[in-house]
Amino acid sequence: MPPPYTPSPYAAQPYAPQAYAPQAYAPQAYAPQAYAPQAEPPPGPEFLAVDKHNSVVVDAAGVAFEMYDITVEFPWPEIRSVHYKASPDGKALMVAVVHLDGRVYECVVTAKPRDRMQGCFAQLAWVLGHYRPTGY
Repeated sequence: MPPPYTPSPYAAQPYAPQAYAPQAYAPQAYAPQAYAPQAEPPPGPEFLAVDKHNSVVVDAAGVAFEMYDITVEFPWPEIRSVHYKASPDGKALMVAVVHLDGRVYECVVTAKPRDRMQGCFAQLAWVLGHYRPTGY
């Protein structure tokens, strides 16, 4: 009959600490990188729609949404497309940004009075056409 416990072959080896010599590293001169602020985009047309809680800004840098004090910015190279329409009741401007990875972000700005909505559409279409002439 085999013994009930068979010791591991590794258990019989005693532990022998090894001495390690520290490696010498050559000192390297630290050269801090010069801070280069991002270049300001060239001036161009802007679109701004604001209500009590939300805002939409379209300018040379891209599209920015502000919703209840949270700002989300989308630079033009990260935007696949921008869509806009009136809300079903016709009282708000709905703007959506489709990111390159397919995610969709939307902001709704209430328009007062209602007749301003058509002016918003015309201006927004013109500004988007300026920055995305091949389509948005």
